[in-house]
Amino acid sequence: MNVNRRHLLTGTIGAAAVAMVASACASEDGGDGSGSGKKVGIAMPTKTSERWILDGDNLKKSFEEEGYEVTLQYANDEPDEQVSQIETMVGQNVDVLVIAAIDNKSLSGVLAQAKEQDITVIAYDRLILDTPDVDYYASFDNTKVGTLQGTYIVEALDLANQAGPFNLELFAGALTDNNTKYFFQGAWEVLQPYVDEGKLVIPSGQTELEQIATENWDGAVAQERMDNILSNFYQGGNQVQAVLSPYDGISRGIIASLEGNGYTTLPVVTGQDAEVESVKYIIDGKQSMTVYKDTRELAATTVDMVVAVLDGNEPEVNDDSTYDNGVKVVPAYLLEPVSVDVNNYQEVVVDSGYIDAEDLA
Repeated sequence: MNVNRRHLLTGTIGAAAVAMVASACASEDGGDGSGSGKKVGIAMPTKTSERWILDGDNLKKSFEEEGYEVTLQYANDEPDEQVSQIETMVGQNVDVLVIAAIDNKSLSGVLAQAKEQDITVIAYDRLILDTPDVDYYASFDNTKVGTLQGTYIVEALDLANQAGPFNLELFAGALTDNNTKYFFQGAWEVLQPYVDEGKLVIPSGQTELEQIATENWDGAVAQERMDNILSNFYQGGNQVQAVLSPYDGISRGIIASLEGNGYTTLPVVTGQDAEVESVKYIIDGKQSMTVYKDTRELAATTVDMVVAVLDGNEPEVNDDSTYDNGVKVVPAYLLEPVSVDVNNYQEVVVDSGYIDAEDLA
């Protein structure tokens, strides 16, 4: 059965429907799929974020339903460990590597080894840089993620009608992650005009990516930086009204800092990934929003790519111009992110089966 899993998952469907789709695919394929005898290696960056655990689980399950033999490894945010894991997979003669890179510039050597063995390489959600040996990229529209975050701040502060000024602080992700610049660019394109106009003010003065980056996307690092910002730039009753945060774990670190510094009414705080704890924060009024990226759909897209490649076909892509990795433009399939707040979380992440309602109790 040659089925496009991404199309089956498009839209809001329940967990039961997803299970029925998976069951039907497996049943029609005779339980063996089209990948019998083929091997897929999956390299995930870390288990410290629940989204990467979900990604790994979704990919492994989907590939096994196709009949592929799967190796799944997590590298604990250690680039050298990830390189070693990929080297092992190359030595196991996998047919395809699916890689969510920790350090987007550390893999050129091991990918050259993979290419010598005609192994197809798919960059998963994080583009791999400085190598000709990455074949495809599966991700979300990363610039739009930032656009959604910036737009939420603009609308929450009603900047179209309010004179301000409102105090804003900026946070970004890890510099080793290529997505970081796209997230920030998307948000900054929305926010900068209001900064230039004076409706938004950044008391810390920290606006360069190198200043606002968060090592390893670590919430504790973000909390410490927010503590420093509040102690150095928010004296005498001055308050922060909005914080651009690129990721839920960073958002929770920022919120911990704000609460630890006496904030009872929290500013607008953005986020990304719709992690359970942050959706709880949204329900409780602590975090303002998150950007939801359905990792089930991303896994389905990646499986479709792999099935096409191993069947000798060209995978479907919808962007062949944006993602230049410094050596080549990598053909990509980009999915649409969705802004989630207290008004639509039920419909978007609960009714779709992405999060169980009991987990939010």
